[in-house]
Amino acid sequence: MHPIERLRYVARASGGDQRMLVRETAGALRGLQFEPAGLVIACRRIVERHPTSGPLWWFCSSLLTSARPFDAAHQLASEVEHDRTPDHLFDLLPDDATVCVVGWPDLIGDAVMRRGDIRVLAVDADDEGSSFVRRLQRADIEAEVVPAAGIAAAAVAADVVLVEAMAAGAGEVLASPGSRALASVAYCSEVPTWLVAGRGRRLPEPLFTTMSTRIADVREPWDADAEPLPLALFGSVIGPDGPADATEPGVLDAECAMAHELVKSSPM
Repeated sequence: MHPIERLRYVARASGGDQRMLVRETAGALRGLQFEPAGLVIACRRIVERHPTSGPLWWFCSSLLTSARPFDAAHQLASEVEHDRTPDHLFDLLPDDATVCVVGWPDLIGDAVMRRGDIRVLAVDADDEGSSFVRRLQRADIEAEVVPAAGIAAAAVAADVVLVEAMAAGAGEVLASPGSRALASVAYCSEVPTWLVAGRGRRLPEPLFTTMSTRIADVREPWDADAEPLPLALFGSVIGPDGPADATEPGVLDAECAMAHELVKSSPM
């Protein structure tokens, strides 16, 4: 596939695995070898087409602040591809636990399928919960779809509530719609609530604010593709370096330098 077509494919893709999106973007950009101005426009367009993908914002920001961006692309993609967050979650989940999630969380799904002894309650969000449950059941994992009306009951029934971050700022997180209600009920019911923030989810505050604003810029906020959650709802944060107390200072410090070019929109 020609790099231009590959880049268009990535821009059009929706709902894909975040690691795949970063890998394909890295391959396409390396193949094009843009001049600096062209690279800025390409990165702007990629994040505009994927406003909820924290790893793509992280990748593009890291690329634009690198002295050798095309050399850095492969290394950045490798960091996302070999994210150890699922490994840590695999080790931390209690034996035979019931966990509650929203939609189809990639990293959580990896850990759960490798464990095999975890029961999953998946709150349906845009039919992703149903798809996730079908995938788990094909792998002989016990899983049930939870309708939106049952989100509170599912939170109370779980041993652990897991929320996978799309992106995170210093004290706030973006996650799938329904995550705030799930985490809030779990917090009030004293059910352990863990934030799963894989590689590329922690962004500089100005970048996170820009991302949040674009996602929220819809006529009906309840139709937004993601919703904000305060970090205070979580007891632990599970990331590439393992677990951390959510109250620990700097637990969501940015993983990349700030590329101010991404704050502006690309010319159409």
